[in-house]
Amino acid sequence: MGMTTPPRTLAEALRARDDESLAGLLRARPDLLSPVPNDITQLATRAGTRASVVRALEHLDRFALQTAEALAVAPDPASYDTLLALLTGDGQDDGAQRDDAGSMIRDAAPGALATLREQALVWGEDDRLRLVRTARELLAPSPQHPSPTGLGPTVAEATAGMSPGRLQEILAAAGLPATHDPVSAVSALAALFTDRTRMGELLDTAPTEALAVLDRLVWGPPYGEVTPNPTPPVKWLRDRGLLLPVSTRTVVLPREAALHLRAGRAHRVPEPLPPAVVAAATRDPQSVDNAAAGQAHLAVSTVEELLTSWNSGGPAMLRSGGLSVRELKRTASVLDVSEPIAAFWLELAYAAGLLASDGEVDEGYAPTPAYDDWTELPVQDRWVRLATAWLSATRTAGLVGGQDAKGRALSALGPELDRSAAPEVRHRVLTLLASLAPGTAPDPETLLARLRWERPLRGTSAAGDTTDLRSRIALWTLNESELLGITGRGALSSQSRALLESGPAEAAALLAPLIPEPLDHVLLQADLTAVAPGPLERPLADTLSVLADIESKGGATVYRFTPGSVRRALDAGQSAADLHAFLATHSRTPVPQPLSYLIDDVARRHGHLRIGAASAYVRCDDEAVLGEILADKRSATLRLRRLAPTALAAQIDPASLLEGLREMGYAPAAESAEGDVLITRAGTRRTPPRTPPVPVPEGPPHPDGTLLGAAVRAIRAGDTAATVVRKDTSQDAAAPAGSLPRTTSAETLATVQAAVMTGSAIWIGYVNADGAASQRVIAPVRVEGGFVTAYDHTADEIRTYPLHRVTGVAELADSEDA
Repeated sequence: MGMTTPPRTLAEALRARDDESLAGLLRARPDLLSPVPNDITQLATRAGTRASVVRALEHLDRFALQTAEALAVAPDPASYDTLLALLTGDGQDDGAQRDDAGSMIRDAAPGALATLREQALVWGEDDRLRLVRTARELLAPSPQHPSPTGLGPTVAEATAGMSPGRLQEILAAAGLPATHDPVSAVSALAALFTDRTRMGELLDTAPTEALAVLDRLVWGPPYGEVTPNPTPPVKWLRDRGLLLPVSTRTVVLPREAALHLRAGRAHRVPEPLPPAVVAAATRDPQSVDNAAAGQAHLAVSTVEELLTSWNSGGPAMLRSGGLSVRELKRTASVLDVSEPIAAFWLELAYAAGLLASDGEVDEGYAPTPAYDDWTELPVQDRWVRLATAWLSATRTAGLVGGQDAKGRALSALGPELDRSAAPEVRHRVLTLLASLAPGTAPDPETLLARLRWERPLRGTSAAGDTTDLRSRIALWTLNESELLGITGRGALSSQSRALLESGPAEAAALLAPLIPEPLDHVLLQADLTAVAPGPLERPLADTLSVLADIESKGGATVYRFTPGSVRRALDAGQSAADLHAFLATHSRTPVPQPLSYLIDDVARRHGHLRIGAASAYVRCDDEAVLGEILADKRSATLRLRRLAPTALAAQIDPASLLEGLREMGYAPAAESAEGDVLITRAGTRRTPPRTPPVPVPEGPPHPDGTLLGAAVRAIRAGDTAATVVRKDTSQDAAAPAGSLPRTTSAETLATVQAAVMTGSAIWIGYVNADGAASQRVIAPVRVEGGFVTAYDHTADEIRTYPLHRVTGVAELADSEDA
């Protein structure tokens, strides 16, 4: 589909592309596919809309963006040599260092221009390059929107509306011949500013203070404020047109003069090459893998500890959604971490689908049924699930504690935490880490510099963040990947490389040998503690977590036995004999006598008091115990009264009565209506089945190859229908361009029947049941019963059309080409 003449419009330039190039455009700018354009003209129109162009500019790297910015201040159209001169300068002030920079720019410029062409931001041959109008409007300088290059308007733009008399005064002061034609006057002034020799001579006569004024404006912003009586240096510049008035108090340095002072460069510092990510430290790869594996195991244990603490029901949800500050602090205390880190673990469990709201009237949080399935997996598979969920999650835990655009606090598990850029930034950070040698920890500043070069316009978010959002997410990524065990000692681990490159199965296989084998024993000590020298087998860990409280974690976990923890085990249905047998079986040291006494003492008192519903009652065979309770001043809030020598009644619920008596030092047990002791099983509170939160996409999803191929075929076919040449008829000659053909029913039927006999293609206008009109190129196969069956070139399939919906037909000028 090569063209013999240069394209006159973007649509013609796109029409000249091959299918692979069109697919590349749709792959780079997927928003153009929603919905699939009808033809090339519609594709070009959509590619030039403001929203689509802004999105495309945001995905450019810094040098491609600098190339587009240079074209925005270049003449339209501009040659490739003009563009290159704006990027490299005119060479008048070149030194060795400038020569090297120019060489790099010349090497990188073709690639940057190819990127702009591929994304339909630039079109035309090298001698007539055109930046699409919307991009030029976005990047060109104006008082309201200064150019990123720091350049101001041209002389022609700045002098528009200036009186001919004032132009003559400027020409005279600049030593130029007078002319009564304003256009010639403007051209003469612009020619002076672009002539290096004459401009140099003019500036040689300038006062030193005037040159200082130019120095302040040359790299932007080019606008300055002046008083009604300007200083002599400013007046000198204004009289010679080096400063042109924008308003009564504002002047601007014209673009041609600024480019002379810049030696022709549009940018002070062109950046043709991405900054390198520098190593901050180099470590032994095996030690990195071991450190990451240890942290991965700790991450799994932390999430499990968090959700185990919520087994009987987690905290309530705020009316606006999320956790309250008090509940976040409580969670941080349980996990023995800071509040931001606690928010990270909460959001990670939520993203993995292990934690959700229960949907009750008084809505709260609890583990999901998926949590039970997750706990049955090997440690390496549990970690892979957490890491995969983290990589794709758009919820950003680092925002917790900040404020949204309306000044409202952002809470953990609450709304407004989604940032669509987060997954892409995480993947990009880890990809850059993977590009370093194994065991290399990067310097964060150089990593951020690389990210800013890759996406210089992606610093803010739609939620109103005004700082560099991508940089903040990148720093959070480095911290969170260390917490999660993606990195170890700052470097990417081998298992994480496998997760990025080969998938979850390979990552789990590499991690498995590094995870310590679970132990089946603990070491009991005389101070009522037990030491687990490593991870414990699940049945042992589950039982021990009920019987004792975790006192400290690390390489070894320390559990402490207390009256409350022993009572918790008895509430769960264990007897004193069961607990003695359990400890004797799983301890490598003898069971200390103080621990045996503690179990027996709590078991002896456990269930001595019985709580039931009256609203609630207390039952005890020992009348003296009940008398003691009534005499205790602390029982006043329980509102007790004696019903019988062995029973007390209360006006509060059984759960509150149980808690109140336990705070007084008793060990009551709840009982059923039949008088049986109620056993409280751990881990019974679960939400209904929940799906993990769906990441918020950053624009349209990227199309796969099948969709791209189908879309290109549809656009080509639609373009064929829209641009096909048909034979002229009297009706067609009178119809406006682009209108549907109009023929009578008899003419339509006759033309279609003739096409069936000759096997030729025809052009039809068709209106569907919804009233939408379209143009189609069809090859009729059969006509019967008021319907025509034909191969539709537009849809690339066989279709049947009612003849009464065909507005008219026309023969193609060359049906063989159709």
